Amino acid sequence: MIGSVPLGLERALSLRGLRWLRVDWHVLGLALALLGCGLVFVHAMGEADGEGSERSSIVFSAHLKKVLVALPALALGLAVRPRWLRRNAWLVYAASIALLALVPILGEERNSAKRWIALPGVGFDLQPSELAKLGLIVMLARVLYTCRLRRAGEWVPPVAIALLPMGLVAMQPDLGTAMTIVPVTLGMLYLAGARPRRLVQLVLAAALLAFGAWRLELIRDYQLQRVETWLASLGTDDLIQGRNGPAFHTYHARVAIGNGGLFGTGLGRGVANEAGHLPERSSDSIFAVVAEEAGLFGAGAILALYALFIALLFMSASGIRERFSRLAVGGVALYFAAHFFVNVGVNLGLLPMTGLTLPLVSTGGSSLLASFLALGLALGLSSHHEPSLDADAFRD
Repeated sequence: MIGSVPLGLERALSLRGLRWLRVDWHVLGLALALLGCGLVFVHAMGEADGEGSERSSIVFSAHLKKVLVALPALALGLAVRPRWLRRNAWLVYAASIALLALVPILGEERNSAKRWIALPGVGFDLQPSELAKLGLIVMLARVLYTCRLRRAGEWVPPVAIALLPMGLVAMQPDLGTAMTIVPVTLGMLYLAGARPRRLVQLVLAAALLAFGAWRLELIRDYQLQRVETWLASLGTDDLIQGRNGPAFHTYHARVAIGNGGLFGTGLGRGVANEAGHLPERSSDSIFAVVAEEAGLFGAGAILALYALFIALLFMSASGIRERFSRLAVGGVALYFAAHFFVNVGVNLGLLPMTGLTLPLVSTGGSSLLASFLALGLALGLSSHHEPSLDADAFRD
């Protein structure tokens, strides 16, 4: 049992204080259902690739190995004691920042970007930016635990805490991942009691900074090209015209979605799998594959399942009396919500192209590791029995 681990680890990890009847098993069930859906579609992709003689880019057994390697993170998160996590949030945050700082030194460069640290024998390379989001959530929950954001000076620590990982991730460069930190931070500030008017002012200030970065040419050309391509691709004629150029990814994602119709083409029988033209179809573009092969009804069911999963996480957070745990679980819900809306929005052409996965459904070892750890933390923090004198709760 994790609760009997020697060398003082029982202060950090324990299952003894876990109230098993209070564990949100329905949330876990929905998460496993989403994971199962992802396994089904990735398996179909693997079979489609295996049938061709020229490509074998997606291997189901490799994805399954990543799932099995990352799955223990769920138990680890479940066993973390809330009091220890609250007291040592700075240590978790510092470790995530240290990993980000190591990327320029130890990271492997792929497609003109350094985002991964090789982990020999594990089955996947670590992308520290995924774990940094969890470190940020924990640290924001700790700072906002005693901060009610009533004075201007109280805004400085949480904003600074968010800006540091954002800057390090953007330097990799990975602007899409850095931008997901924004909704998570804004959402946690709101849950902590920030007034909407102040949040709007913060967003306007961030927009001014982004405009300044653009004017000073701090944003890379390919990042600007993604925004320009997205704007140009809003029209059908422009999208078709750029299908063999900058709009290649967007075009094939939207073609796959449109090809699905009401009931889909069937597993592995979509043009995305048969032709293999859709980039990153097992990770960033997996929703397009789902929409093509399961159709409008199947894709709608996945969307409803994911939305319910996020809503139940928020409900779980709202029922926690202890403020730190409540904010941390709310942050986990925001983590899944941000990825969900960005990934689906990109595939539908509603947002510029980014390299974000759909947690629990897409392939990607780091994404699975962070998702399982986040889910375990949410389930554990909401069901551990520890005394609390906190009386405040989320606003109605």
